[in-house]
Amino acid sequence: MKTSEKVLTTAEIVKETNLRHIAIIMDGNRRWAKNNGLPSAMGHKKGADSLKTVLKACNDFGVKYLTVYAFSTENWNRKPEEVEFLMDLLAKTLQNELDEMNAGNVVINFIGDLTKLSTKLQKILADSMETTKNNTGVNLQIAFNYGARDEMVHAVKSIIKDGLNPDDITEDTISNYLYTKNIPEPDLLIRTGGEMRISNYLLWQIAYSEIYITKQFWPEFDKNSLALAIEEFHNRQRRFGK
Repeated sequence: MKTSEKVLTTAEIVKETNLRHIAIIMDGNRRWAKNNGLPSAMGHKKGADSLKTVLKACNDFGVKYLTVYAFSTENWNRKPEEVEFLMDLLAKTLQNELDEMNAGNVVINFIGDLTKLSTKLQKILADSMETTKNNTGVNLQIAFNYGARDEMVHAVKSIIKDGLNPDDITEDTISNYLYTKNIPEPDLLIRTGGEMRISNYLLWQIAYSEIYITKQFWPEFDKNSLALAIEEFHNRQRRFGK
């Protein structure tokens, strides 16, 4: 009689596969709200709750880096009242949750062009990063007013400004001029909501990431959903272009 193979826990899978960084396109807040007969605002609020759940799950599973797409450079084209709500939601969420996140050892960072945000919001973001900078738990990157093409333009301008010799520019050079310069590239990219596109998100960084698409809307995504994505990651054979 064959001895059955041991079923690994999600935390064991994370360790075995050296899964360090998960990036997520949190899609489907508005569609979830519509399907439930609720205003879009309620979808965004429920989405904020899902982020809190997934962040805790990353800590439980041993995932060191989590990067989420919260507001894109294209999202300014939404209705002004929705944009204003999203800005206010970010501010209130940080103010209400910062103490708990800090106590939970979370490191908070923001990636994107934050100069386009209000002075008040910029200060709230800066305070959250300063408060948590010495923590050693999960590193949470929130992509806000972020677009991958905009990031690349910003990187090129900075390289030119610094006067680098074109012959000295390598892939590592470019990586070090991106907003994500201090964190490893994502191992796994998750997109909720079922759409089959990247939406101008981390285009340079996800060159060799495994991609997992789920039809679940972001407000429905929970710890078990994350575990299923990690299990699928475990079944993949990463080739890195080889």
